[in-house]
Amino acid sequence: MLLLVVWEMGYRIFQWGWKFPSPVQTFEAFYYGFTQGHLLGAMVSSLRRLLISFVISIGIGTTLGFLFARYRFFDETFGFLVVALQTVPSIAWLPFAIIWFGLNDTAVIFITTIGATWTMSMSSRTGIMHVSVIHIRAAEMMGTGRGFRMFFQVMLPAAFPHLITGVRVAWAFAWRALTAGELIAKGLGLGQTLQDSRSIGDTATILCVVVIIAVIGTISDHFCFKRLEDNIMLRYGLITSKR
Repeated sequence: MLLLVVWEMGYRIFQWGWKFPSPVQTFEAFYYGFTQGHLLGAMVSSLRRLLISFVISIGIGTTLGFLFARYRFFDETFGFLVVALQTVPSIAWLPFAIIWFGLNDTAVIFITTIGATWTMSMSSRTGIMHVSVIHIRAAEMMGTGRGFRMFFQVMLPAAFPHLITGVRVAWAFAWRALTAGELIAKGLGLGQTLQDSRSIGDTATILCVVVIIAVIGTISDHFCFKRLEDNIMLRYGLITSKR
């Protein structure tokens, strides 16, 4: 409440009208945005793109991490390339996405997937490389073998503590890439709403989109990923009680 009072006073005293919205303007933008449907529709469209990209990036990143951890030649060649690509902002691939796919959902999904895949691959590589040799040898003695059965029954469960950390980071990177990619996409989306609002100087809607992204990110991390991480850490004895 104190923050809202200070915010409103700053708006009136320093006359931020053309730079930053007041609390009242922001609440009105929320109300009309959700009752008239354009904010709700944009949020649903963005979440759909994000979830598709996130699932793809988790699958590709985990597979790459397994290959990097198990095959030295693959790690020293393509793994080095992935480390280099991890430093490149996903928005740098935007021109290629437009040329290859056009201004559509596929381009946004491509950019978002790129933003999360490299981080996930490095986290899964670290997790799998830290799997105890004793566990692997014991599984081999029991007839598990070295193929996909070993991966799914031994390595993947043992690497979960590292994997879930990679998932949390990948989720944050996916959000950043999604918003950047949607700035040029056609149709509904939070990024496109930011672009449209900037064009007409609607700072209240811009702030609404920023708040929506922050709230969704915080809720998903706290109630989904953090709880999953705590359960996994508790199961493997890395913590004694849930935080």
